[in-house]
Amino acid sequence: MKRNDFKDFFSTQVQAGQSVGRITRLTHGLYVVGDDTCERNGEVSGRFHHMAASDSDYPAVGDWVVFEPYDHGERAKIHQVLQRKTVLSRKQAGGSHKEQVIAANVDAVFIVTALTQEFNLRRIERYAEQIYESGARPVVVCTKKDLCEDFSARIAEVEGVAPGIPVYAIDSLTGDGVEELRSELNPGETISLVGSSGVGKSTLINHLLGSQIQITQGVREEDDRGRHTTTHRELFELPNGTFIIDTPGMRELQLWGGKEEDVDKAFSDIETVSVNCKFRDCKHDKEPGCAVLQAIEAGDLDEARLKSYNKLKRERKRLELKDRYGTHRTNRMLHGPNAMK
Repeated sequence: MKRNDFKDFFSTQVQAGQSVGRITRLTHGLYVVGDDTCERNGEVSGRFHHMAASDSDYPAVGDWVVFEPYDHGERAKIHQVLQRKTVLSRKQAGGSHKEQVIAANVDAVFIVTALTQEFNLRRIERYAEQIYESGARPVVVCTKKDLCEDFSARIAEVEGVAPGIPVYAIDSLTGDGVEELRSELNPGETISLVGSSGVGKSTLINHLLGSQIQITQGVREEDDRGRHTTTHRELFELPNGTFIIDTPGMRELQLWGGKEEDVDKAFSDIETVSVNCKFRDCKHDKEPGCAVLQAIEAGDLDEARLKSYNKLKRERKRLELKDRYGTHRTNRMLHGPNAMK
């Protein structure tokens, strides 16, 4: 396994004589650790279990780890996760306030969305915001353009909610458009795929690998959606030396970490217009001289995008308060008789 970024960022964290590898697969708490020689099945040590303070401390696909070979060198005992360069996370589904790490040490994240009934602009906005927060760069990949009557119009919609983000359209069956996407593949970098179930992430990886590595299933006739196949996270090395991580489809993306200011990167069009607002602290609601409301009235901005912007700002504020004060106190602050306005 090539270790370009390891030499630049991680090597100072390792002591002489320690074995270091990268997590290439994670399935129900069982890991595959790859190094320059081979891949080994492994698990974390008892001391690791004892020292881990939260689920996010455990290895994720893309992590570099210190491990000890055993069982004649065929297995790996994981002792340490090296400091992450970037981390793509979300809040665990359900009511708990816990972090779920999707992938670690990624340079770019491909937001994969189908140009069929799954198409959802608001979901793309949420993915973009979370990717900016992770420290990676976002790229939008629109699949199944062969099933879309006017894919050019759909692409224009995506570009409208993803300012400054590269957008590509591909034919999932023939691979048309994949060659253009290869311009985003840089040797030594790591890319993660995110998207809903059945949008074609595994099919895309097969096109990029040039072989049928990932199992895929056909499209359901009743809704034009692919059947969910991937059940685990796994890292692959592409022929040009780029690494790519396939992930299971996500039914929801609840934000994790970051600050309100992180929203601004994903909504740079609104931020650019807002510098002309009359008041510096303009909420873009009913204030006189609001440049954002004027742009919406003129048709230069979509009102739905402003609503999404405000919604994500509120979510970020809530997460900040939870981190600072805890869930129960935050609920009182936001919804009690003396709630914050």
